[in-house]
Amino acid sequence: MRTTPGADLERPGKPPLPPATVWTAVAVGGLLGTEARYGLGLLFPEDGGIPWTTLAINVTGSLLLGMVTAFWKERPGAPVWLHAGLGPGLLGSFTTFSAVTIAIDQLAAAGRHDVWLAYLGLSPVAGLAAAVAGLVLGRVLARRAARSGDGQP
Repeated sequence: MRTTPGADLERPGKPPLPPATVWTAVAVGGLLGTEARYGLGLLFPEDGGIPWTTLAINVTGSLLLGMVTAFWKERPGAPVWLHAGLGPGLLGSFTTFSAVTIAIDQLAAAGRHDVWLAYLGLSPVAGLAAAVAGLVLGRVLARRAARSGDGQP
């Protein structure tokens, strides 16, 4: 991996900073992920109950992040900028646990204790389950792609 010139001089004992292409990929991915989340929130507004749109976004993002993580672990030839752009950039900005916190606070303030407690339990459990499913699915897809002979082992 190329490094930013002089960056290693400023970070003794730490890994070098990534090149500008990686930072750019994270920024572009972040913009796209945030806009996708915002658009879905407009298309499917929350109704004051369990925030299903945010939950679906977080579960989907966790699934996809698990998939790409496992896929790239099995087939490590993808460029670093692509990992960074899709992982921390696109999917990192697409998912939102700060919105979960705000929704729980608002539901609690409105006296919807049954709803915020259910949401508080559902969000991490569904997100973790989706991430694990994504890891398994990504590994299966990477191995299937390798067997089909379309690229790297």
